[in-house]
Amino acid sequence: MRASPEVADIFRAAGPTYRTAHAGHLSLHQLRIMSAIEHCRTAALGGHVEACTDCGHWRIAYNSCRNRHCPKCQGAAARSWLEAREADLLPVGYFHVVFTLPAEVAAIAFHNKALVYDLLFKAAADTMLTIAADPKHLGARIGITAVLHTWGSALTHHPHIHMIVPGGGISRDGTRWISARPAFLLPVRVLGALFRRLFLTRLRALHDAGKLAFFGSLTHLAERRAFLRHLSPVRKKRWVVYAKPPFAGPEAVLAYLARYTHRVAISNSRLLRFDEAGVTFRYKDYRKSGATRQQVMTLAPDEFIRRFLLHALPRGFHRIRHYGLLASARRKDHLERARRLLDVAPPPTEEPTDEPEPRPTCPCCGGTMIIIEVFVRRYQPRAPPPLAVSSGIPAP
Repeated sequence: MRASPEVADIFRAAGPTYRTAHAGHLSLHQLRIMSAIEHCRTAALGGHVEACTDCGHWRIAYNSCRNRHCPKCQGAAARSWLEAREADLLPVGYFHVVFTLPAEVAAIAFHNKALVYDLLFKAAADTMLTIAADPKHLGARIGITAVLHTWGSALTHHPHIHMIVPGGGISRDGTRWISARPAFLLPVRVLGALFRRLFLTRLRALHDAGKLAFFGSLTHLAERRAFLRHLSPVRKKRWVVYAKPPFAGPEAVLAYLARYTHRVAISNSRLLRFDEAGVTFRYKDYRKSGATRQQVMTLAPDEFIRRFLLHALPRGFHRIRHYGLLASARRKDHLERARRLLDVAPPPTEEPTDEPEPRPTCPCCGGTMIIIEVFVRRYQPRAPPPLAVSSGIPAP
């Protein structure tokens, strides 16, 4: 076992026992996630051998699983996504707004992920768009990039939406850009009240239509009166909408998005140990402040895997969505108009080139690495043949 453990190490070591102990209670989707993480970047998925045309150094590169729940596979996906989003940034301040579900509703969401997570997206977006369009507040149509996270720092179930919002929008008649105040976008208490009303009204409609399922300790909520009694306390409490100060600039927005958009429940960098005592990792206790906020927790492998799988998203569910000016249908037109109103030049368009993609460089001499062998799933590569250095290809 390596000094710094990975989620894959835990799944490989404890996964078989976990599958046996929970046979019949794991969905096929969860089993596929476990298998993908266990096999990621191993011979089980195949790969290729690269060799340097100058010094002959060679290395094996195994294929990635590309599962969106895998901690190893999100870096490349995040980079590609960010390259596309960079052209969408406007020269204005950006705000970070967070919408969180109360625990009583989060319990219902866990058993109805596709429906309630989708409702969370729509209710939060409609809240922002409605209040922003109100002349008493901003009086403009804004753009939103929203990202779903379902976890707390300790891997508990804690569904919430992170939003990145430009500090302003296009007026209702489309003739001018209306800027938000430097450190204030929209009143959070007003946002929280409307979010609560929209979400609970639509959640009740889903229940009345018989679309919600309930299991275990929540089975009694299938009866309408019990369901309404369960929701009664959350109708009266304040739903917290948190608005952070605006980012320092477009670069800070991109840095934030790089961290948040393709994040999984826990990254390998937070794992400290995996031994007889269990899985030890870092987490933040948000009830504390300062240096005491950073805490360490140890869980049994079985409990660690259980908590990790709490955050398996429904297949095909989009966890990054865009609304308002950034909605996909007319994003390009809206951004062009916003730039005209802000009197800024459009981002430069890169001309397509026929140049081949750059080859990876040799870590030993800086030469060019070429692929000399491809091997299929579950087969280890052969020892590499000697290189014909002068020609840059493997000798026969």
